Amino acid sequence: MYRSKNVARLSVVGLLAALALSACGDDGDSDSDKQGDSGSQESPTVEPKGDGTLTFGTLLPATGDLAFLGPPEFAGVTLAVNEINAAGGVLGNDVVQVKGDSGDGTPDIAGSQVDKLLSADSDVIVGAASSGVSITVIDKITGAGVVEFSPANTAAGFDTDEIDPNHLYFRTAPSDYLQGEVLANKVIEDGHDNVAIMGRQDFYGQGLAERTRDVLKEKGATVGEFILYNKDATTFTAEVNKVAAAKPDAIVLVSFAETATIIPQLIAKGLGPQDVQLYFVDGNLANYPDEDFDLTGVVGTAPTSATPDPDFEAQLKDTPPMKADDALVYGPESYDAVIISSLAAIAAGDDSGEAIGANIVDVTREGTKCTSFEECKGLLEDGEDIDYDGKSGPADMTDSGSLAAGTYGVYQYGAGNTYEQIDTVSGVVPPSE
Repeated sequence: MYRSKNVARLSVVGLLAALALSACGDDGDSDSDKQGDSGSQESPTVEPKGDGTLTFGTLLPATGDLAFLGPPEFAGVTLAVNEINAAGGVLGNDVVQVKGDSGDGTPDIAGSQVDKLLSADSDVIVGAASSGVSITVIDKITGAGVVEFSPANTAAGFDTDEIDPNHLYFRTAPSDYLQGEVLANKVIEDGHDNVAIMGRQDFYGQGLAERTRDVLKEKGATVGEFILYNKDATTFTAEVNKVAAAKPDAIVLVSFAETATIIPQLIAKGLGPQDVQLYFVDGNLANYPDEDFDLTGVVGTAPTSATPDPDFEAQLKDTPPMKADDALVYGPESYDAVIISSLAAIAAGDDSGEAIGANIVDVTREGTKCTSFEECKGLLEDGEDIDYDGKSGPADMTDSGSLAAGTYGVYQYGAGNTYEQIDTVSGVVPPSE
């Protein structure tokens, strides 16, 4: 999925030049139209394709297996939209938000919600949170000329030419190629050398489980059992029995909400959190205050900001639908997706999905550093090339629309089945194989 920075810039220059010509020349409807009496051929007029109003659709989990990620993601979008409009909007107009529910893990919801968002003239759809959901709707979204910008897709498989031939898919979450490395390194650092891995068999779970397995083996650990289970399974007796037979000293669970079903079955086999070290990932790193089991000591990984901003985090917590005890995971990434898209529209002089997509990578790298919408907007209006660094950290993107580097938090559960951050690990995202 190659995006040339120079091509993006040239497209903007060409657009501005064409607009200048259209202001002083004929409206000609064909390439054969002439300008004045010179007999020279006039360049075709290129008009902005957008309708003048930048519209964000949100395909985020209000329900489903990842509903715990919904509040910070919705709040991040809302906070960004409010700040953009307070600073004068985009191209002279307020930006608009239209909400949809990805229903992550619930069949048939995402597709119908995408139809709703497209019917509302969305130029950018923020979401989905689940990589498995995004892979089912990416063709519908980008095929309609609309940007799909996920704040939470981590599957390494998105960085291939086959996934997005339209070059309109982007994400502000780092690839699981990095998360698998961070997680495996943590397991090794904790002194474990016989590890069992259970992962859901979908676009997200299989890729992360395999990457974790491969790094563990590279570091000299034994992966005594590697199990991929049906993502729609409701019981895990056979899988847990296989794990028990391997007698692991650590277990990695690459799961979603089914974690609450798996843990009691592990406990029944003497493999619970108080018996064997457990590791979670971003898909199941949630607070479990209402469960009977005790997760004290469980460790997990999830993307986090390289440079946390307490003021921003306080604002995010005060933005609906956030509640006091909600985690902030993927809230900053959602905010940044909206800010980056808006800056790309300003750079393009057009709010259409195609124009925004052609400029997203460009506004995240190799220009004048800026860290807020208002500051970056001013630079763009002064003719500057910009390099936006966001609330989730440096936003520099590769030509495939993914982050060139990322930061993961390492978390540990304590009393009440809630977790807190104990470490931060940053790194360059290695290329997926």
